[in-house]
Order: sequence, then structure tokens, then C-alpha cells
Amino acid sequence: MAGSYVGMNAMLHTIEVAGVVAFACSGFIEARRKRMDPVGVFTVAFITAFGGGTLRDLLLDRRPLFWVENQEYPILIFLLALIATPLFRHLRHAVTESAIEWADALGLGLFSVTGTSLALELDMPAFVCAMMGVITGIFGGVLRDVICNEIPMVFRRGQLYATCAFTGCWVYLGMTYLQFNDAVALLAGIISTFALRMLAVKFDLKLPA
Repeated sequence: MAGSYVGMNAMLHTIEVAGVVAFACSGFIEARRKRMDPVGVFTVAFITAFGGGTLRDLLLDRRPLFWVENQEYPILIFLLALIATPLFRHLRHAVTESAIEWADALGLGLFSVTGTSLALELDMPAFVCAMMGVITGIFGGVLRDVICNEIPMVFRRGQLYATCAFTGCWVYLGMTYLQFNDAVALLAGIISTFALRMLAVKFDLKLPA
């Protein structure tokens, strides 16, 4: 039982790191598109990577905040910012809206499911767990877009966004309720969110007005 708990925590930690990197990359790309200097690039990436998780921790009264407890996270973003600035300067023609959408969709899936899982560990009701997942997944991107003077993706009348996170969270919760293996449930939630978001982009799927 203890081994299973340790293994679950290790998996969540790995997914959290992947989510931080994915959202940071979307922040790097958007900051470079706005021709920000290295300080701006780091700031946008930092806020994008940690905004959703910070709000989640505050709402769940978790202390210390996840990026304070794991100081390697902000250090990683700082190092990536140093690399990303000259790299994107040479690859500026390859940095497109599509690149942001892929990085953002991956971060959305990774963070939404981890947010749901952490709320579930605290014995929150299922709907609250799902909403915590959605908040974790979308809030960093909201802050990124506001800082970059864009209408946040989640508020645009465009393709499905928060709905994708909400659906992925319920896939994870459903599989957990049915007692699937933790790893399988986590991966199913992440893949569902990511796949639905990319399908929404490709086929312009929208909610009815």
C-alpha cells in the first residue's frame, strides 16, 4: 500500500514537471511573438507555468505552494528562458499559432488531471475535484494571454477549451471510481483532454451560442 502511494506521488510529480515545461513553452512562444526581452520571456513563462497551480493550492489551502516546495521548478523555467530566447530568435519563422496550441493543449491535459487528483486526495466532492482540475489547467493560460494583451483562449468564442479540461477530469474521476490502475486513469484523463482540444482546433468544434 505504501509502495503504491509512493509510486502515485512519483507519477504525479513527473506529470507536474511535464505540465510546467509544456505551459512554460507556450509562454515562451507567446512572449517571443510579442518581441519581449529575456526578462519578459521569463516572466510570461513563469506566470503561465505556475498560475493555475498556485490558484489551486490557495483554494485547497495547500502550503507551501507547489513551486515553492519544489524550487527546482522555477530554476528550470529560468534555465529554459536562457535557452529559449536565442533559440526562438533563430526559429522565429517556425514559431506559429499552431506551436502554441500544441504546447497549450499538452499543458492543459497534464495540469487538469493533476489538479483533480490532488483535490481527490483531500477528499473533495467529485464536482469540486473536476473544477479544481479545470482551474489548474486554464488559469496559467488566462494570465499569459492577459499579460500579452490577448483575449484569453478560454473566453474567446472559438474552439472548445475549458470543456476539454472538464471532460478529461471526469474521464479520470470515472476511471478512478471504477478502480482502474492509477497510471491508466491519469493517462486516460490527460490523453482525453489533449485529444479533444486538438480535435476542437482541427475541426473548429464549438459550443452552441
